[in-house]
Amino acid sequence: MPYEPPPYLAGLTLAEIADLVAQRKLPPIEGWAPHVSGDSAMRIAADGTWYHEGGEIRREAMVRAFTGLLKRDEDGQHWLVTPFEKLAIEVEDAAFIAVDCVRADDALVFRLNTDDIVIAGPDHPLRAEGDAEAPALYLAVRRGCEARLNRSTWAQLAEIALAEGAETNGWQVSSKGEVFTLLP
Repeated sequence: MPYEPPPYLAGLTLAEIADLVAQRKLPPIEGWAPHVSGDSAMRIAADGTWYHEGGEIRREAMVRAFTGLLKRDEDGQHWLVTPFEKLAIEVEDAAFIAVDCVRADDALVFRLNTDDIVIAGPDHPLRAEGDAEAPALYLAVRRGCEARLNRSTWAQLAEIALAEGAETNGWQVSSKGEVFTLLP
């Protein structure tokens, strides 16, 4: 069955977006207890490009499959987890890149470089890092992993904040009842 990316976010209602999120079936890695651990010889570059043994992984479906097996532990180490083994993976910045953002009702919705859709809120907070000259925004995705907002997505979010009075509320946005600052 060929992969069909989700439709353009701006053309969807929040209910349609929530339905797309619910349709994503992820492997139940939380219940797996692999006895073997090692190194995957894989790396996720700061721009979201995946590499194996130095060569770029060009098959998008393979990258999407790997992201379903990805988690980050309390020490910040990223792992690819299967029922049989847990393999370390080097992540230069964040495991995902947020490439699109839209306001849908009371929610901020993000599309990731893997076509995953994440709704910011209590379970998926935004956090600001860096400094005023070079801010970096991160969105909690799942299993400890985060997405860094790319420049155009940060600009989209800033436009939303401005439209909602960012100059008077200290550059903050809200989503699903939570308030997030855009500045470190």
